[in-house]
This record gives sequence, C-alpha cells and structure tokens, in this order.
Amino acid sequence: MTKKIKQNKNSIKPAPADKVGKDVMANTADTSTLSHSKVTKETNLGELVMEYPEAAEVLLDYGLHCVGCFANTFDTIEMGAKIHGMGDEEIAELIERVNEVINFEE
Repeated sequence: MTKKIKQNKNSIKPAPADKVGKDVMANTADTSTLSHSKVTKETNLGELVMEYPEAAEVLLDYGLHCVGCFANTFDTIEMGAKIHGMGDEEIAELIERVNEVINFEE
C-alpha cells in the first residue's frame, strides 16, 4: 500500500536552473581577507593582526596592546584606540602608519 503525499500550496518551489547561485554570489563579499582592502578605523583588530602580523608592532608603538587581548576579536581599531584615550587625529595617524607598513610588505 502506497501513501499519497498531499502537497501544500505554500511549499517552496526550486529556483530555475539558470538562477541558482547568482543572487547569492552577487550579494556575498569575501570578508576572509583584508589583503585587497585598505585598513580603516572599522577594521577588526584580531583580523588585522592575523592577516598582517607586522601591523602588531605599529599597534604596540601606539600603546595598543590589543594584539594579545581577548577584546581584539570584537574591537575595531577605533574602539581599541578610544578605550586607550586616543583622539581622532592620533587614530588617523595610526591607521596611516599601519597602511604604510602593510603596503611596504606587499
């Protein structure tokens, strides 16, 4: 005896073959690497140091010991710098220096 399965009107229909994956890929950015983007104040400290270990020395020179801190997994450069009392001008200088070091290494 076979059971007849009743299909729900609201069931999901598969996308046409020519549309599969196009929308997903169009809206997906590769965030696994910083190598193709300039470091900004919004850059995550942990990702920065992981991708560019040479940036750690610059951060340490500016008093940001975040390289070894648990907070580097969620803090941006700006957040870490402000927590350590840095002003906007000093943060901009720090970011410029980090970019110089990274670009020199590439």
